[in-house]
Amino acid sequence: MIRLLDGKGLRMKHRVLIVEDHHLLRQGLRAMIAALPDFEVISEARDGKEAVRHAVELQPDLILMDLSLPRMTGIEATVQIKGRLPRIRIIALTAFKTDEYVHEALRAGVDGYVMKDISYEELVAALRSVMTGKKFLSPDVSGQLVNTFLRRGATPRPISPWEKLTTRERGILKLIAEGRTNRSTAAFLNVSPKTVEKHRGNLMRKLGLCNVGELTLVALAKGLIERPGTVTRLFGNESDHDDGGYRSKTDKVADDAIDEDENPAGKQNARIHPTALLTR
Repeated sequence: MIRLLDGKGLRMKHRVLIVEDHHLLRQGLRAMIAALPDFEVISEARDGKEAVRHAVELQPDLILMDLSLPRMTGIEATVQIKGRLPRIRIIALTAFKTDEYVHEALRAGVDGYVMKDISYEELVAALRSVMTGKKFLSPDVSGQLVNTFLRRGATPRPISPWEKLTTRERGILKLIAEGRTNRSTAAFLNVSPKTVEKHRGNLMRKLGLCNVGELTLVALAKGLIERPGTVTRLFGNESDHDDGGYRSKTDKVADDAIDEDENPAGKQNARIHPTALLTR
């Protein structure tokens, strides 16, 4: 922390690292945080590996961490950072609020979990709350967790297929869903293609998947990849923005799957939707 004199005595200015792979959102967050009198942005990172490196080198007080990142997920980066530097506060910033995703982030050690559609005021409240040593969850996330608990009661919950995946398997699932081949995934992770092929086979078997299209749907559902064009209330109303008709590979996979589900002719050979397997 940097000590500043402002005529009223000493103040503490918290040093912040922003981790976000979307340039526009990253720059917007920098501008908003820089306008606060008690916070200072010291660096930015575009992926999980950069986040770990910057955290170790700069040792910020707070990290605003996107969970859906290239190269290394925000969950994995959080585990590594908290393992080395547990005093660093980390707020997860994400577009996904499934129970499993929230639980996994909390187990990884995040101090806050906020949605990308929160207001500016809520973001400021989250920043200041975690720096006082408190946990912070977006209201809709905390409400959802309470409702889930009340529905389940004290009955032990069976382990879902998703929870049986190892960290490495989840990382490989993310890379393949992004469009990488076994060979490029192996080169990226510095392992052999046979190792990737083995992990890929294991994860698809555990989840009951048959092809990359189903795998991509699972990655979307679990927040490992995001549809492009995510716009939040931090920068304006979603209805004010137009994607110009752009559709990504993941958009087409998801839309094709929906078309198949709605096509009566295809119901004769209908299979269980892959995302349904995650909670079975």
